[in-house]
Amino acid sequence: MRKYWKNKLEIPIQYANVKKEYPQFKASILRDSLLIKGNLQPTPRSSTYHFKLRYYVGKRPKIKITKPELKRNFKNEKIPHVYSGNELCLYYPQYKEFDAKCKVSEYIIPWISLWLYYYEIWHITGEWLGGGIHLGTKQND
Repeated sequence: MRKYWKNKLEIPIQYANVKKEYPQFKASILRDSLLIKGNLQPTPRSSTYHFKLRYYVGKRPKIKITKPELKRNFKNEKIPHVYSGNELCLYYPQYKEFDAKCKVSEYIIPWISLWLYYYEIWHITGEWLGGGIHLGTKQND
């Protein structure tokens, strides 16, 4: 993965990048983190999803879909690639695909949209086609 900066990107820099690249999102600098709220529609035929993203420098971003509520598929399977509380699992932290040197606006936000795309396919087919490592397993999908 390409890194753009040698040093970690502090919250004000992440905020400025989000406001520049996604002016339609609501972004706020909190005491120790960045809060981003917005709507994403993975494809023109997709539902529109409202998300909330909380980012602390050097930690895994916490992403929740707030509307519509994420649901099990037609097979009543648990939603794949989520942490407890249905926080989205967008990458495998041990692979260091995202760190404090990466722009949230260039990595995390597009990954949320991609996750939602695979979530919708999973609802139709019953298969998670997005690859990755499911929590609790040691094998790749």
